[in-house]
Amino acid sequence: MASSHESFVWVNMNKELQPRVAVLKAPGTNCDVETAYGFELAGARPQIILMESLKRGEVDLSEFQIAAFPGGFSYGDDLGSGTVFAAILDSYFGNQIERFREKGLMIGICNGDQILMRSGLLPFGTLGERQMTLDKNDSGKFKSGRVKLSFEPSRCVFLQDMKALGPIELQVAHGEGKHMPLNDDVLRRIEENDQVVFRYLDVQLESTEEYPYNPNGSPNGIAGICDPSGRILGLMPHPERSILREQYPNWRRMPADFEPQGLKIFQRMVEYASQM
Repeated sequence: MASSHESFVWVNMNKELQPRVAVLKAPGTNCDVETAYGFELAGARPQIILMESLKRGEVDLSEFQIAAFPGGFSYGDDLGSGTVFAAILDSYFGNQIERFREKGLMIGICNGDQILMRSGLLPFGTLGERQMTLDKNDSGKFKSGRVKLSFEPSRCVFLQDMKALGPIELQVAHGEGKHMPLNDDVLRRIEENDQVVFRYLDVQLESTEEYPYNPNGSPNGIAGICDPSGRILGLMPHPERSILREQYPNWRRMPADFEPQGLKIFQRMVEYASQM
C-alpha cells in the first residue's frame, strides 16, 4: 500500500478518480466544514449537501462514493440526539440509502454516530429498526476533552491493519455518547462479529469503562463500531479535530514527521473508495 503522502499525491493527480463525498448537513449541524476539509486534505472531492436539497431531488446520493454525517446538534436534538435526522433518513431516503450502501461508504461522527444508531444503520444495517442507541453520559455532564483510543481488529474495510499504529488521541465533545445495546444479545453479537472498531483506553492503555478515560461509560470501552459489511462506521470522537498539527495542544513539541492521527481515518477511507 502506498504511504499516506503518496496516496494524497496520486489521488490529486487523477482528479477524475477522486472519490466524491456528500457531507450531509441539517439545521444544527456544526462540524460540516471541518469534516469536508478533512476529506479534502485526504484527497477527496467533498460537497456539503443540505438535507432540503436531497428532499427536493436537486442531488442524489448515487453521485457520491462516500456519505458523511458530521457532528453538531441536528434539528436541535429536540427529540434526542440524532432522532429527527434518523427518522428523515428512513422516511424520505430509505431507497436511496439502501442502494447507496451496496457500494458506497458511510461515516458518522458524534451526532452522525447518533444518527446512524437511531436510524438502525448501525450496528446491523436494519434501517428503520433500532438495535442500539446512545444514552446520556454516566457522569450526567457534557464532556469535552482529548481521549486515548485503540484501533481494534475489526470488519471495517477501510481501517484494516491499523492496530499496528498503536493508540491514537482524538477529541470528544458530547453529552449523549454511551453506546447502549437494547439487549445483551446485541452487545454479544457486536463483539463476536468483530464490529468494534475503537475502544477508550486508560493510562495503562487498556480498554476501560472508567471516567474520565471513558467519557460516557460505554460498555467494554466501545467508542466506535461498524456494520457487518464493514462499510458503515460510526464513532463518537472527532477525527476532524485532529487533522492538523496545530490542533494538538503540544504541537510545537511534536516531531517534525508527526502525522495528525485523525487525518489517517479520512485518508484510509478515501484510499479505499478510490480503488473501488
